[in-house]
Amino acid sequence: MSEPLFLEPVFHEKIWGGKKLATEFGYQIPSDQTGECWAISAHPHGPATVKNGPYKGLTLNQVWDQHREAFGDAKGDVFPLLTKILDANDDLSVQVHPDDAYAAEHEHELGKTECWYVISAEPGAELYYGHNAKTHEELADWINHGQWQKLFRRVPVKAGDFYYVPSGTIHALGKGIVVLETQQSSDTTYRLYDFDRVDKKTGQKRELHLKQSIDVTTVPHQDPKLNIEKTQVGDAEVTTYVKPPVSPHFSVYQWQLNGGTATFNRQSAPYTLASVLKGEGTLDVDGTEYKIKKGDHFILPYQVKDWTLKGNLQIIASEPGED
Repeated sequence: MSEPLFLEPVFHEKIWGGKKLATEFGYQIPSDQTGECWAISAHPHGPATVKNGPYKGLTLNQVWDQHREAFGDAKGDVFPLLTKILDANDDLSVQVHPDDAYAAEHEHELGKTECWYVISAEPGAELYYGHNAKTHEELADWINHGQWQKLFRRVPVKAGDFYYVPSGTIHALGKGIVVLETQQSSDTTYRLYDFDRVDKKTGQKRELHLKQSIDVTTVPHQDPKLNIEKTQVGDAEVTTYVKPPVSPHFSVYQWQLNGGTATFNRQSAPYTLASVLKGEGTLDVDGTEYKIKKGDHFILPYQVKDWTLKGNLQIIASEPGED
């Protein structure tokens, strides 16, 4: 199928969610505190739906199961990636994700390595990223005694920052941050600390997962060594944020086009995911031109070997890794 797959996102209301998915991205959302846009998703907790072409009306997981040729006959039981936009109107719970082995044994799904491109951040916004414990014994002691100020690392954040969050990393978005998240297709989260918040729907504090968090947290924490590269493709500046072997599960890029034209040729990946964060323009595939704008999400399937972008566009793209 030599045309892009445009997708209809799925939205999830969250206790910490804000209004920017509606006000800034223009999504028609019934709730004013949505929080999460599952933009390119084949996960059963929120599969996106194809809006065009011969697969119109199918969910992405159905296309994966029934038309694997669109993905170069890629292996695996599940579509491996999930793209989200998160709008944090309040601090998210501080959490940690398992790796593939632990998740397969205990949760029967993929582990969860993810990364964030920071779309916007209010002045003074911070992330929770990593921890200060030197040993697993110290980690367990601080967690079991609620020594959160001692345990957590907090880092300032601004628009345009990029953070890679491997499984085993304690992390959370802070208040006033909007990110595009690229992750493995997993919904397993171990909640370590939730600021003693009460869920309005249940009247109860949300469940914590202290034992699992201690089990899976990497000790000591080490910041990943990223080799962020910038190259030129036509009139577009391309930033490579992460790729194998640093990130075995995915590569993530930014395509920045401030007018002009850029033609891309796929190298080795069987398909490419793309999300338009700013601007508008056109996507040309095999002589057919598609208008694209902020808030659009699409997949360039295996049959699309090259494509041309025109206009003023900021796009975050990703491709599956080598694992």
